[in-house]
Amino acid sequence: MQIFNSLTHQKEEFKPIEANRIRMYVCGQTVYDYCHLGHARKAVVFDMIRRWFIASGYQVTFVENITDIDDKIITRANENKESIYELTERFIGYMLEDFDRLGVLRADVQPKATEYIPQMLNLIQGLIDKGFAYQAKNGDVYYRVRKFAGYGKLSGKSIDDLRAGERVDVDGFKEDPLDFVLWKSSKNGEPFWESQFGNGRPGWHIECSAMSEDILGKNFDIHGGGQDLQFPHHENEIAQSESHNGCTFANYWMHNGFLNINDEKMSKSLGNFFTLRDVLNEYHAEVVRFFMLRTHYRSPLNFSHDNLIDAKNSLTKLYQVLRDYDLTALPAADMKNEYVQKFTNAMNDDFNTALAISVLFEIVSLLNKEKSEQLVANLVYLAKAIGILISNPQDFLQGGLEVDSAYIEDMIAKRKQARADKDFALSDKIRDELLSQGILLEDSKNDTIWRVQ
Repeated sequence: MQIFNSLTHQKEEFKPIEANRIRMYVCGQTVYDYCHLGHARKAVVFDMIRRWFIASGYQVTFVENITDIDDKIITRANENKESIYELTERFIGYMLEDFDRLGVLRADVQPKATEYIPQMLNLIQGLIDKGFAYQAKNGDVYYRVRKFAGYGKLSGKSIDDLRAGERVDVDGFKEDPLDFVLWKSSKNGEPFWESQFGNGRPGWHIECSAMSEDILGKNFDIHGGGQDLQFPHHENEIAQSESHNGCTFANYWMHNGFLNINDEKMSKSLGNFFTLRDVLNEYHAEVVRFFMLRTHYRSPLNFSHDNLIDAKNSLTKLYQVLRDYDLTALPAADMKNEYVQKFTNAMNDDFNTALAISVLFEIVSLLNKEKSEQLVANLVYLAKAIGILISNPQDFLQGGLEVDSAYIEDMIAKRKQARADKDFALSDKIRDELLSQGILLEDSKNDTIWRVQ
């Protein structure tokens, strides 16, 4: 299996630390609002990766954190006149509901930042003891970026370039403008925790270093997240953890590409910002998932109405071929089948879902020519390995509209009688009437079935 390692900027053969076991950490959500489409892509991508590892015989420990304390959370809670706990618990619930609909498996461990304050404080104290961190006169604790020789190795940014860039914060209390905060001293009206550094709360970057180490150990297999987290968040995690522990933090770093809306970056200021919940209220959740998997996870993904409709039509073709089979009585997948091998090779080449899904349609082409329970078994096995074709075919094909199925069946019966009476004008009228309601009739040799157009 080959994985593109963001740390080395190349594909590498994947070698887990322990045979047949993978320890994996993915940066999760900051919970103060509904998840947007960018969050959804990250969730679907790493769920697909996790599922394929499991299908490949690995035991996976999948950790995804929740950031439940930061400036945006405090601001939103104050605006709502509620506690940060009330705010974050509500949006954690919404997040899980939305991701469940997308077919995203729940994490094995989903730690909240506020549950790991002691571990963060121990890590910060260790960094101070080793000379990598210091407490400033304002009470904040900062990390000395220049003291870590490997800073920039993930993002490819040099310290000199960063020093000259516009992204460097200006803070009179820092020894160096590049230094970043590990512990923030408390301000009036803000939640705080007691510590040896005074009352305060953790900085963002220290959270993941502390949680991943506590759950997965000082060195683990894979760290993942969106491309936007590569710098500074993941770069700072590496600096903190490796300077403290004296060993490699994560062996492989994986980042999914950006999601654009109609070829533009998603932004509230551009008026093209979509929450996942809004999209799932308009499109079938599996269509959204399938749409995201048709593009390689590292490539940019363009979200548009036309692209969603095209994804729906393509997924419909997969479900249509399953309709004539009893999926509860299929044989086991033939792992030596050439299409199973082609799919496996595509997925083992840095999770190339675009190529893997094209193999599914090669199987469909064969099934359109001749029936084969074995080919259907192979198709279903491969699709489910990446989290698609998980719905009941009839529910998928006839879902999406609030329709009275009894009324539709009655209309089909009347049309059948009209055709028997050679009243083709009435037959066409019934078909057109149903089509105007979004119901498409499909005639076979012996029957007529319907689906949502």
